[in-house]
Amino acid sequence: MLEEIGAASVEDFYAGIPADLRLNRLLDLPAPIRDEHGLIRHMRGLLNRNTDTTEALSFLGAGCYPHHVPAVCDEINGRSEFLTAYAGEPYEDHGRFQALFEYVSMMAELLEMDVVNVPVYDGYQATGTALRMACRYTGRTKVLLSGEILPDKLSKLRDYLTPDIELTDTLDETVGAVYLETPDMYGVVARNPGERAEAAHACGALFVVGTDPITLGVLAAPATYGADIVCGDIQSLGMHQSFGGGQAGFIATRDEERLVAEFPSRLFGIAPTAVPGEYGFGDVFYDRTSFAVREAGKEWVGTAAALWGITAGVYLALMGPEGMREVGETILANTRYAMTALAQAGATVERHDEIHFREFAVSVPDADAFLADLAQRGIFGGVRISASEVLVCVTERHSRDDIDTLATAVGAVLKGARA
Repeated sequence: MLEEIGAASVEDFYAGIPADLRLNRLLDLPAPIRDEHGLIRHMRGLLNRNTDTTEALSFLGAGCYPHHVPAVCDEINGRSEFLTAYAGEPYEDHGRFQALFEYVSMMAELLEMDVVNVPVYDGYQATGTALRMACRYTGRTKVLLSGEILPDKLSKLRDYLTPDIELTDTLDETVGAVYLETPDMYGVVARNPGERAEAAHACGALFVVGTDPITLGVLAAPATYGADIVCGDIQSLGMHQSFGGGQAGFIATRDEERLVAEFPSRLFGIAPTAVPGEYGFGDVFYDRTSFAVREAGKEWVGTAAALWGITAGVYLALMGPEGMREVGETILANTRYAMTALAQAGATVERHDEIHFREFAVSVPDADAFLADLAQRGIFGGVRISASEVLVCVTERHSRDDIDTLATAVGAVLKGARA
């Protein structure tokens, strides 16, 4: 193989890596585990060192949320006809194409959009791809980010848009997309988002909105106030908090051929077969994907997260419109209850007068010490977002007693900090 490609040795492959960054020795690894029982015992030992968010009272969020996962979601996504095939491509189609068609159909109804993709890696990638789609559509190379975005997500967007798309603070005729996230990183629901859509459209830019579909039982769908592209993560729809594994991204647009042509990811649809009255399910507009045109593709499709699309489809079918409304109302009520309880316990709740969904920030003297003290009391109190800010997450899974327990502990921790 080396001779065929004209390389003298394997080291030639690494010539572009500076010498001082190369290890130049074997990795310091333990002896191999050669038996199945020993491997299982080793892995159980590692896993037992972890405390997951069902074993402790947890208020962790910031992009990966502790929503209730109905048992049927795990039952269906564990079936062999869905679980085993690579990249969402069925080696034998035992319903995977139809399951994904049902998922995208329900998502389209929820989002009030026409076209929804088969899921990509996560919501971060979906957002980066949505912004690239908008810039390709408009022929422009600038993006205006409107509102507060998690630092990790902002870092991913910078990486994914670099080097040919610039983030800007000014809206003018050179901007290809205006991006708004609602709820934002602080859980705040945007006020008057339609005004931002009008401003974007007045400059010839597309309006791209990032949202969580679990909010849409109680909040207006972004399409109703002018969104051209909607994107986000579906982890809230039937996926456990899972060490970064249970994430998947969606992108949705109206049915405009020139806009749909910018999707790099797969789209599934329904079509009549050669048998009268029979329908089949499968890829739509396939020739726009990198699978079809390879290096000429606008973006690489990548490994899909199709299993999570099937899971979200099960969740949406189970919940229905009424269930989505009820879960949204419960989260809104729990969020406000928690904000009030923590304020009464002595915490400074930021943006208290805004409408929050699922998350809110509290200011504390020392975020690290605050969270460490709560952890000693068996509570994961939130996610540190700065030296003096903690992001607290509550969902339908939290009872009033859970929130009261947190408030009591917060009061004691803050009292101890002031003493």
